[in-house]
Amino acid sequence: MPRVKKGKAAHKKRKNLLRNAKGFRWGRKSKFRAAKEALMKAWSYAYRDRRTKKRVARRNWNIKINAACRENGTTYSKLMKEMKEKNVALDRKVLAQMAEERPDTFKKLLEKINSL
Repeated sequence: MPRVKKGKAAHKKRKNLLRNAKGFRWGRKSKFRAAKEALMKAWSYAYRDRRTKKRVARRNWNIKINAACRENGTTYSKLMKEMKEKNVALDRKVLAQMAEERPDTFKKLLEKINSL
């Protein structure tokens, strides 16, 4: 059996890894071991923060809805309770956009929900 050193495969693996580390600072862009460690961290942070981003977005929607509700004499929790009881199917993203961009429409929605 001839000896296989994996020269071509190893070179390709290193080249691809260093290509992913492009733009990193100091030796982490050019030294294989440092680049590998930096990328392991970067990829794990990216995975984690894609989930955190969704969490933060929902929190901001809730804040916007609550602010608009309080301007119209109610609270976020009361609005959500009423919407659930009246089977109004609007998600928080749409409510937040409406509260921010079209406050008059949001006010009409509140009146409609309270009158049902």
